[in-house]
Amino acid sequence: MDGSAPVKPPSRLSAWFLAIRPQTLSMSIAPVAAGACLALNVTGKPRPAPVIAAALAAALIQIGTNLYNDAADHAQGGDGPARWGPPRATAQGWLDARDVVRAALATLIAAALLGVGLVWAGGWPILAIGAMALLCGLGYSAGPYPISHSPFGEVFVVLFFGLAAVGGTYALAAGEYGLAPAVAGVAIGLFAAAVLTVNNHRDREEDARTGRHTLAMALGPQGTRALYAAMVFAPFALLVPLERLAPSAHVYLALLALPAAAFMAARMAREPEGRGLNRILAGTARLQALFAALLCLGALWRA
Repeated sequence: MDGSAPVKPPSRLSAWFLAIRPQTLSMSIAPVAAGACLALNVTGKPRPAPVIAAALAAALIQIGTNLYNDAADHAQGGDGPARWGPPRATAQGWLDARDVVRAALATLIAAALLGVGLVWAGGWPILAIGAMALLCGLGYSAGPYPISHSPFGEVFVVLFFGLAAVGGTYALAAGEYGLAPAVAGVAIGLFAAAVLTVNNHRDREEDARTGRHTLAMALGPQGTRALYAAMVFAPFALLVPLERLAPSAHVYLALLALPAAAFMAARMAREPEGRGLNRILAGTARLQALFAALLCLGALWRA
């Protein structure tokens, strides 16, 4: 396989910007927005302070996870010259690994401090959600059994970028838990898991070299493409129970994203291994954002 071409070093600020992986940060914001809008549809009373704090905390956890992953993958021998993904700041020598780890820990501490206020607003269940999210953020690349090295990454993504984020935000904004945000959380989380599936499909050979055992490696190329298609189409099927649980939220408006999902599934089915998968990864993140935005628009229709 052709190795990565030499990359012109960016400015230090640009290197940090690349390390946080901004093209996928919508994955932490979309579920928070969906949970807040579903709550507003039910209560009619906006609670901007806890929602903004939840969005910031979620984004900080994702940024911290990305930074730590950048440094940890390099330390573990990943991100070699055969990798098809975008250049990594630590592997390219643009940033010192120790600085990246310190920044990751500082970012996660900032998220924890925001979480103190969220616990005050939402009680002990929010503490449990936040603590587990922080632990999984660190455990994604660290510890004896990193989540990123296992076939369970997609499960954790659905749990934390879907169920926990949507349900937790809904509880903060509405003062209660419900089945509707749980279903919406699974739907939005499946798109986030599809992003990870593309990432692991792209990096399958490099991951095999470094001893990882991701779901993409277990399923093989065709199985991974089929899994991706299931992940981007299943959220639309979940609109049926969601509409019954939240009939005033006009959730079927999200069907407008279905052509985009079909387009992405078709691209994934025919895309050969290579850098073209980076565009599918970014496009899948945008698909999740579109689906969440349409859910929000439907929920606000009568809010």
